[in-house]
Amino acid sequence: MRVIGLAGWSGSGKTTLLTRLIPALIARGLRVSTIKHAHHAFDVDRPGKDSFLHRQAGAREVLVASRRRWALMHECEEEREPRLAELVALIGDCDILLVEGFKREDHVKLEVYRQANGKPPLYPEDRRIVAVASDVALPDAGRPVVDIDDIGAIADIVIAHAEPVERLMERLSAHGPAQ
Repeated sequence: MRVIGLAGWSGSGKTTLLTRLIPALIARGLRVSTIKHAHHAFDVDRPGKDSFLHRQAGAREVLVASRRRWALMHECEEEREPRLAELVALIGDCDILLVEGFKREDHVKLEVYRQANGKPPLYPEDRRIVAVASDVALPDAGRPVVDIDDIGAIADIVIAHAEPVERLMERLSAHGPAQ
């Protein structure tokens, strides 16, 4: 398994890009998994469903399984968010793991940058950003910049720069998340 992140400010188009990139990578014969960082309370369950009732009753973990899929919900008792290394360790076998968000963690990333977002680019401060997908030219970026709509070129970058999971886990285990 190899890992690369898509990092950018909220509203930059990370999810939109991911939903276009995943099928392009699959078309190249790769098995793709994702990890998505959420900045707020979220729920994948619905009130009234049995699994929701299990959690509401106090179950720490609820695993729901069928012939087509399974999902594990884990209630975080501590206030801290799980580290990326902890989440990567939960992912099953795949060729490419795409991480959306976790921009402060120390993994290889492709920045998603939109000028209209009004936020500064991340790449000047993050040495792990290997390329930028942007809606504007960034001649002084010091790394490849591709059009945000050139999914083929973005897939090429992902394949070329995704790092082996063992290297990532070694680095993330050696120190805490980037601040």
